[in-house]
Amino acid sequence: MIFDDTHCELGEGPLWHPERQQLFWFDIMSKSLHTKGQSWTFPDYVSAAGWIDRDTLLVASARALHRFEIDTGADYIVTELEPDSAHTRSNDGRADPMGGFWIGTMGIQAEPHAGKIWRFWKGELRCLFADITISNAICFAPDGRTAYFCDTPTQKIMSVALDADGWPAGDPHLHIDLSETDFRPDGAVVDAAGNLFSAQWGAGRVAVYDPQGDFIEAFQVPGRNSSCPAFGGPDRQTLFVTTARQGLDTPDDDQGRTYAIDTGYTGQKEHRVIL
Repeated sequence: MIFDDTHCELGEGPLWHPERQQLFWFDIMSKSLHTKGQSWTFPDYVSAAGWIDRDTLLVASARALHRFEIDTGADYIVTELEPDSAHTRSNDGRADPMGGFWIGTMGIQAEPHAGKIWRFWKGELRCLFADITISNAICFAPDGRTAYFCDTPTQKIMSVALDADGWPAGDPHLHIDLSETDFRPDGAVVDAAGNLFSAQWGAGRVAVYDPQGDFIEAFQVPGRNSSCPAFGGPDRQTLFVTTARQGLDTPDDDQGRTYAIDTGYTGQKEHRVIL
């Protein structure tokens, strides 16, 4: 079940690169990108990525989206991200089926309503939603016509319809309501059948909900602060889950590791970013 022993202070943003058959993930607080046996350190917080081609990632940092060359470690700024906001950083993000990259921001100290959710597509960066406290759960239905996201403190995962180019086509609607529970939705991913897998901070689990938002089952991980899931492996039936030591007074050895769970579900192939 343990995929990697690295202890992340705030593990986030797992990405299975479909051409390299390789998992990448981040430790936000150490400003680092990880893969098996290798890591890279950045000058600022980094949190999420999409794949551009076999050798290149789009990496979200606190102040920019970067074109990152895996083999050389070189990176180049593609576009700035909230360059004048010193108190915010990037958080959850994922590429959509149209090739756009969605990235959420939040206050470094989780200041209320300091964050936003942005989309970068074909050279345009556009703010989609504002007044977000902790942006999370960015993921997409297989047909590309629905996006999901949440503001974790609200404990509500929202859905929004998308137009043919992948931009929101209306107002968000409630999809999953956890506000009367102890579950705090963090990162999420949608499988090929439209089921949503929600990592739930503090609960050590990834909960599965059907396309209508009804609970199916939950997968447990030893790391209590489960932060984000991603599907990968040769058949895309392995669920990778990052966890965090952040917020734990006396974290044991299981906290902050990245876990792998064999499931009976098949994930979507991660979408390529179109710059």
